Amino acid sequence: MPDTGTSDAFVAFERVQKSYDGETLVVKDLNLTMPKGEFLTMLGPSGSGKTTCLMMLAGFETATYGEIKLDGVSINNIPPHKRGIGMVFQNYALFPHMTIAENLSFPLEVRKIGKSDREAKVKRALDMVEMGAFGGRRPAQLSGGQQQRVALARALVFEPELVLMDEPLGALDKQLREKMQFEITDLAHKLGITVVYVTHDQTEALTMSDRVAVFNDGRIQQLAPPDELYEAPQNSFVAQFIGENNTLEGVITEIKGDTCTVKLDGGEMIDAQPVNVTEVGERTRVSIRPERVEVNKDRLQEGAHTLKAKVLEFIYMGDIFRTRLSVAGNDEFVIKTRNAPDQVRLKPGEEIEIGWLPQDCRALDAL
Repeated sequence: MPDTGTSDAFVAFERVQKSYDGETLVVKDLNLTMPKGEFLTMLGPSGSGKTTCLMMLAGFETATYGEIKLDGVSINNIPPHKRGIGMVFQNYALFPHMTIAENLSFPLEVRKIGKSDREAKVKRALDMVEMGAFGGRRPAQLSGGQQQRVALARALVFEPELVLMDEPLGALDKQLREKMQFEITDLAHKLGITVVYVTHDQTEALTMSDRVAVFNDGRIQQLAPPDELYEAPQNSFVAQFIGENNTLEGVITEIKGDTCTVKLDGGEMIDAQPVNVTEVGERTRVSIRPERVEVNKDRLQEGAHTLKAKVLEFIYMGDIFRTRLSVAGNDEFVIKTRNAPDQVRLKPGEEIEIGWLPQDCRALDAL
């Protein structure tokens, strides 16, 4: 759940709402705090409210209700250029008629910094992103990856304590995007800056962030470190949105402490952790990650459930095997097994038994 403590907060959203038409809320009662030095990612599908939150923090949008604070001071009525926040966009937003050095010098000139100081800061920022030799070039003479490095340097050149990034790697190819992910996080931690990063790419969010706020329908569905989001999703939306996930639907027949029994729609009975269910008779969607499912009988641990399954598709993916099964009426049930000499290679049409531990299975809301 979103946090509401503000005592050590560097960035704080307090009961923030946003509507464009006076009726529909695109951000609903948002409470969120960040300590200094954190790398926080706002993750969610298009229209979930994540970019609107970033734009309100930047000052390009105004909150309809609530307060946004930076280092304990309300910034609701402070214009964007006076907030001292660095910004990096997907489209780089570099001035095409200026050299790279001039692009970086511009935010310093606006802040009335002297020429010698400007030159020193520009050199330092370009060196930070390994672009020191490119100061005399224009943006059109650079590749997409180089332009994005320059955009990052420009956001850092005036040494802001807070940097906002809106889908900054969306235009780059996969290999370069992955390289830039590590460069950005490494640089942020080295400089000790606070970063709010917006993306719809779950892998990017998991690999880069200290914490991730998963948005849907204008609300934070879960706010947690990446491993917690993946291993312990709090509702069906988060389970489905973060990583690959299997679901089986059924009804709660018993709840006993940290275990509940679910009667699946196909009649099978399984045990699970009762995460987002409270009473017997309630419908539930049970969540199991593909890598938690075992196909080798001799590897099944004591207490594991077993269910009958039919192999529909087997895909060799190099380091792993990805197998699609029909399980308890679900024909999209996926398992991932490591490519190892003792791992079985399944064939379409095979009837097998699969198993998993009850603690790897979470009973969530039915959606």
